[in-house]
Amino acid sequence: MQLPRNIAIGHGMIADTARMCTELKLGQNAVIVTGRKTREIAGKSISNILTSGGFTTDITIVTNADQENIDNTITTAENAAFLIGVGGGTVIDVAKLASTMLDIPFLSVPTAAAHDGIASMRASIARDGDTVSVPAQAPLGIIADTEIIAHAPHRFLAAGCGDIISNYTAILDWQLAHRLRNTPYSEYAATLSRMTAQIVMDRAETIKPELEESARLVIKALVSSGVAMSIAGSSMPASGSEHKFSHALDKIAPKPALHGEQCGIGTILMMYLHGGNWQQIRDALQKIGAPVNAHELDIPDQCIINALVHAHEIRPERYTILGAGLNKEAAENVARITGVIG
Repeated sequence: MQLPRNIAIGHGMIADTARMCTELKLGQNAVIVTGRKTREIAGKSISNILTSGGFTTDITIVTNADQENIDNTITTAENAAFLIGVGGGTVIDVAKLASTMLDIPFLSVPTAAAHDGIASMRASIARDGDTVSVPAQAPLGIIADTEIIAHAPHRFLAAGCGDIISNYTAILDWQLAHRLRNTPYSEYAATLSRMTAQIVMDRAETIKPELEESARLVIKALVSSGVAMSIAGSSMPASGSEHKFSHALDKIAPKPALHGEQCGIGTILMMYLHGGNWQQIRDALQKIGAPVNAHELDIPDQCIINALVHAHEIRPERYTILGAGLNKEAAENVARITGVIG
């Protein structure tokens, strides 16, 4: 089981970066993995903080989550004692995979709260024209500066909420797979994952743009979701049929939306299939400011239908409510009843 050993969430927390690195006994040589924009937002500041604390730092820029960027990071970090991923999901996934391949620890420093990859033991990488989820190590520490995260576009925070709320249908799928396929199931991990989703649902009206308290709530939930996956040794506490739908959309849509946005809409659809209260999911997402239909996703209705038809083909070894798949008529019916398409 891989779990973060140190988590710092709050205002101005990047100032504690050197202290955390010292407490975790990570060594002196760090490579900061970041993007062009996030280097200006936090990467340079963290480099200066570490240098002032007696650390040696180098910075490498990531443009995509692909093997080329991972290889470039590994080359830059061949003498590093640890990596620090400073940025969004793409940056953190590259830092996560590069550190796994180098067998050195990494810290996760998110600049937005868009999905639970900031704390999980999986990473998404582009491979052969597709985006695939692969195992990787969880971060040894997490530093989430709520001042920085609160000033990121609200769309990212809303997407993070969609990713968290999707835990509801992921757990239902996991329970179904346990009953019908004897898939290993952890009640503890499932309870933590469900509770995390419930907290966001209960506080939906309070999650607003540029509020640090909103950023704190969502980051804590994303970290808890990542911890639930580590406890389970699987992504099943937070990834089910709704994630299959999102990954299918990634392949089908001319311009996919954010991962968490697609998962939120996937949760509405899959909760309907499970016979649950999909309206409650939709209403919470609306209060938060997340999209609840194809128009708001800026994705054609036909892509939604096609993604529903083909979603079961994603990770076919993982059993969900989709079973052997929906036909086109059933998919269109689900999408229309839930208002996802007009």
